[in-house]
Amino acid sequence: MKKMMYISAVTEALAEEMERDESVFVIGEDVDIDGGVWNETAGLLERFGAKRVVGTPISEGAFTGLAAGAALTGLRPVVEFMYGDFIHVAMDQVANQIAKARLMFGGQAKMPVVIRLCACGAGTREGAQHSQFLESWFAHLPGFVVVAPSNAADGKGLMKSAIRSDLPVVFVESRQIYYDIQDVPEGEYTVPIGKAEILRPGEQVTLLSFGYACEKARQAAEMVKDKVDVEVIDLRTLKPLDTETIFKSVEKTGRLIVAHDSPAMCSIGAEVVRRVVAERFDYLDAPPVVVASKDVPIPFNDELEDYTVLSVQDIVDEIMKISVGII
Repeated sequence: MKKMMYISAVTEALAEEMERDESVFVIGEDVDIDGGVWNETAGLLERFGAKRVVGTPISEGAFTGLAAGAALTGLRPVVEFMYGDFIHVAMDQVANQIAKARLMFGGQAKMPVVIRLCACGAGTREGAQHSQFLESWFAHLPGFVVVAPSNAADGKGLMKSAIRSDLPVVFVESRQIYYDIQDVPEGEYTVPIGKAEILRPGEQVTLLSFGYACEKARQAAEMVKDKVDVEVIDLRTLKPLDTETIFKSVEKTGRLIVAHDSPAMCSIGAEVVRRVVAERFDYLDAPPVVVASKDVPIPFNDELEDYTVLSVQDIVDEIMKISVGII
């Protein structure tokens, strides 16, 4: 293992895949200037040149459409949005072209595009237009794979898997983990798409999460460990969901909480609960719960932002409520 920041681990994944496959290229705003605003492409321009590290003006619709066309001709673009929120400007290209092309052409064409939603979520006081988690939008669209890593090792491994996929992948990144220094495996490896990971085994409550919220879930489980034995699972891939791991855990614990930083309405958590109720209802000993951020735009004010966004205490409170009868 080696110590790396999340952002450096994903950059290393990009470099390794660009070295391995000449059809891979990166395109987006400022990816060719000082390694991007988040330092997310550091060193790539110098190593691979301007034909494969393509900096663009503020033109999300244009560079996303260009990437879609490039993918149809056999290239493998990684499209970077400086903030995940900026993808709204390119939704026609994303939702009507990239998501649908493979199916509209009867499988004759491939669409190997990675849509990298940088700096998603709150925590840095950037207000309503720069602080959203939009993963549910893309999980709702037929044709997309959606992943959301929670740590550096998974960030690197999932990025490599996403680039190699012939399906379009939306890569959702939490800004609050960007500069965390964590263990990353040495050498060549990938993380499989569609496979969750058990972060903390437990017997009494299943707690599912993804992205930065996994750290909140882990902290909450630690805070209640003397009273409740919580199993914490990182979904990692949001579409397709690893229902095998989810169902196996719920069968064991009989209690389910899903925690995430986006609002609960029409969310990944709501979808998980729907599937568990539909297919494992008889195993449930308590109503399943989604604990999430409040259904309001993220405020600039620091105290209001903290009040709005999912907290560790919110998760602790739900664990204690759902555990009535076992503690």
